Amino acid sequence: MARDARAAHSSRRRRAADDDDAPQTLDACRRCGLWEHATQAVPGAGPPRAAIMLVGEQPGNQEDREGAPFVGPAGRVLERALAAAGLDRASVYVTNAVKHFKWAPRGKRRMHKTPAQQEIDACRYWLERELDALEPRVVVALGAIALKAVLDDRHARLQPAMGVVQSAGGRYVIATYHPSFVLRVPDPDARKRAYAAIVEACRIAHELAQRTDGAPRP
Repeated sequence: MARDARAAHSSRRRRAADDDDAPQTLDACRRCGLWEHATQAVPGAGPPRAAIMLVGEQPGNQEDREGAPFVGPAGRVLERALAAAGLDRASVYVTNAVKHFKWAPRGKRRMHKTPAQQEIDACRYWLERELDALEPRVVVALGAIALKAVLDDRHARLQPAMGVVQSAGGRYVIATYHPSFVLRVPDPDARKRAYAAIVEACRIAHELAQRTDGAPRP
């Protein structure tokens, strides 16, 4: 009897571990510990068959409260950049490499913390599901964290990849700054250059999405 009870308990633990490894819903995800201090998981948003997917780092404070990606100040920068590149935000899919807000308290404020590699790896489960479901033609990685997640390469670096068209998983990949970088840069000229780089990446993505010569090689 005791052996049967132990076996049943062990089986339940294995099932729980399996559920954690392959959760059925984002809200049920426990693949890392970020869910414990976030208000909610923030899924991607956009047309179900969008040709262009934009991937950011993680939800910010406002996104965490509202449960939608890129609805804060960085989202407004992104919308302007998309419009400048001839794209409507409603025509693209936006998401994040990490789906929960990682933060640290500073007084009464919740300040952004950079996700750890293990958190990026844990959340790639959801990014892969999004990529498989949407099958976008072009992925724009907004920042270094997004680039690591999109390429599934922890050694990926943003600066060498800036503006360079790559291919991964049969899709075009182009990297640029995260829109929040534009908000943080104190120098006006550097801010303009960063914003221009985002616009250019979106313009290239728009051009690639309209190509008719077939998908890139994996």
